[in-house]
Amino acid sequence: MADLGSANRWYAGLLGLLGLIALWWIAGALDWFSGTIPTPGEVISTIVDTGAAFYVDNFSSTVELAARGFLWGNGLAIGLAVLVVLIPPIEGLATQLAIISYCTPIIAVAPIIQVAFAEVQTMIVFLAAISVFFTTMIGTLTGLRSPHQSSLDLVKVYGGGRATQLWRVRSVAAVPNTLAAVKIAAPAAVLGAVLGEFLAMPDTGAGPAMIVAQQRGDIPAVWAIALISGAIAGIAYAAISVVARFATRWSAGLAVLR
Repeated sequence: MADLGSANRWYAGLLGLLGLIALWWIAGALDWFSGTIPTPGEVISTIVDTGAAFYVDNFSSTVELAARGFLWGNGLAIGLAVLVVLIPPIEGLATQLAIISYCTPIIAVAPIIQVAFAEVQTMIVFLAAISVFFTTMIGTLTGLRSPHQSSLDLVKVYGGGRATQLWRVRSVAAVPNTLAAVKIAAPAAVLGAVLGEFLAMPDTGAGPAMIVAQQRGDIPAVWAIALISGAIAGIAYAAISVVARFATRWSAGLAVLR
């Protein structure tokens, strides 16, 4: 029954994707929005004509910076969530910090970061990190607080303190929520890196390539760069989803390979 439900979700997702592509093709063929929507064929033709080397050169730096921001942002978020569990009085400060990072627009933070950090790459990594911080911290904190009180009491009865509860019970229970947050963080890191490049204008990257395409009025090229950025974000999401599926089964005490 579960396999049937999973198959239905896959079919529904595939049909939705095909319907979206069909709508996109119609919008491009009929010149909706003053011809700013190219057909999928035009975008693919642009990618082929431009060549793989162009996209590899530009997106390799974007992926690297997004990965660095992803690791820094998630590492700090998980570390702060752990500190909140170990030292409850700091929860208010930690939560306010997370909310500020979430509510402050990146476009407003970017100039300040650009002044604070001399290196353009550091600014881009910072923006990618701040894009993932809130989601991962809240998800991890929720997961760390999810165990049944009886499990925590059992550890306490055997002489374990907060650190032992964290290691033996909370960390295992937090796996599903943490990985669910990290899945969302992966596309957010890519978006943060692209926006950072868009604002900072390094020598190479998806952001500068998109700006150059806009300046010369090459609409299919802009769409090609945007779609490849989305594909990279989707691949990152899918990769973490696979890890999350097995890790979640492990944390629940189920057979991992089923």
